[in-house]
Amino acid sequence: MKPHVRVIPVVLCLVIFSPLLAQDKGKPLPFRTAIELALRNSATSGIARADLNRARATVSQARDLFLPQMTVGSALGYSHGFPLSLEGSAPSIFNVTIQGFLFNAAQRDFIKASKSDVDATQAQNSGGRNDVIAETALDYIQLDLLDSSLSVQSEQRAAVAKLEDVVSQRVQAGLDSQVELTRARLAVARTRLDIAQTQAAADELRLRLAQLTGLPASSIHTLPETIPQLPAVSQDDDLAGQAAVSNPAAKAAEETARAKELRAEAEHRQLLPTVDLAGQYAVLARFNNYDKFFQPGSFQRNNLSIGVIIRFPFLNPSLRAGASVAKFDAVKAREEARKVKEQVSAETLKLQRSVQQASAAREVAQLEHELSQSDIDAVHAKIESGAATLKDEQNARVTEHQRYTAYLGSSFDLDKAQVQLLRQTDDLENWALGPGKR
Repeated sequence: MKPHVRVIPVVLCLVIFSPLLAQDKGKPLPFRTAIELALRNSATSGIARADLNRARATVSQARDLFLPQMTVGSALGYSHGFPLSLEGSAPSIFNVTIQGFLFNAAQRDFIKASKSDVDATQAQNSGGRNDVIAETALDYIQLDLLDSSLSVQSEQRAAVAKLEDVVSQRVQAGLDSQVELTRARLAVARTRLDIAQTQAAADELRLRLAQLTGLPASSIHTLPETIPQLPAVSQDDDLAGQAAVSNPAAKAAEETARAKELRAEAEHRQLLPTVDLAGQYAVLARFNNYDKFFQPGSFQRNNLSIGVIIRFPFLNPSLRAGASVAKFDAVKAREEARKVKEQVSAETLKLQRSVQQASAAREVAQLEHELSQSDIDAVHAKIESGAATLKDEQNARVTEHQRYTAYLGSSFDLDKAQVQLLRQTDDLENWALGPGKR
């Protein structure tokens, strides 16, 4: 096949599928998909996986000390006179050393402490996971509200521009002063500033969502109907007590304290007897003078020793001091865990009450917006009766747009407080992805 013939199928595919690709690029991003992509692609998730694998490897490291440890090597050396040892072993051509714990109460507690570290790491990872979900969810919700606000502000820009035109005509007709025209121009400038600020905030959120999800910023468009309904918050529920038990930070602090208590117990148990398995096989050489200093004719090249080593730490002030240090570290960790629980409870109660306040603020903003809509209808009636002018109508429309923007802002404040409250009680993921999604 000639080179230009091979290109034809590729060109045809591009021609056929390019509209579909363009459509996918502009396809809205569902809320749940954004959360799942953020959890999969965020650096926080990668760090969490590495921390958890490290904690699990530490458990294996502590537990494997009860398995026989085998070392194979050689201790070749020249001997002059009596054959002295090299690093505690006789010089040998080839040797095998075996050692492992048979009974070690302290090491058992060290293993339990490592397992508690795994639980603490999992709790910390759950908190990091909730951070990613909360950030993505709030960015998504705020971006959706900002896009809605931009639509309203565009209508407001048209309204204030029309107001400026009406006032300008009234000034020319001698019905209004130049000050009124300046006020109208100020309203236009303020609207232009509001639009620029809203657009900048929307662009920043779109970029952050792109960083979280791994998608191009230009392809991120919200889909409001995919945002799950936030659950109602009862002010009578003991959410502060619930958070003290279920909050990831409280869980992590509790497991950290438990791990330090187990390590303190392990340090204390190092004063108990231990039993180790030990064995050694060695191939010796005559040039190390063994046959000269031991009974003639008794030299053997192959030698084996195997047995148990029993230790009784009868007097060891250093170990006792180390156990005391670990004990006080455990006491400190327990107090820190209590402090974390108290902080979590206080923050949760504060958020629970802030939801009530934000809900009331949104209701006020909603009612003010409804009144501003009624004012527009009232101005229409006055215009028909000759008691109002087009200027009054445009002023009413500007006020209505401002009230609606304020309503959108109060709605986001309420959503933000509810999302943060769900994070405190560790219910955030169930809301964002559905029950049982971990």
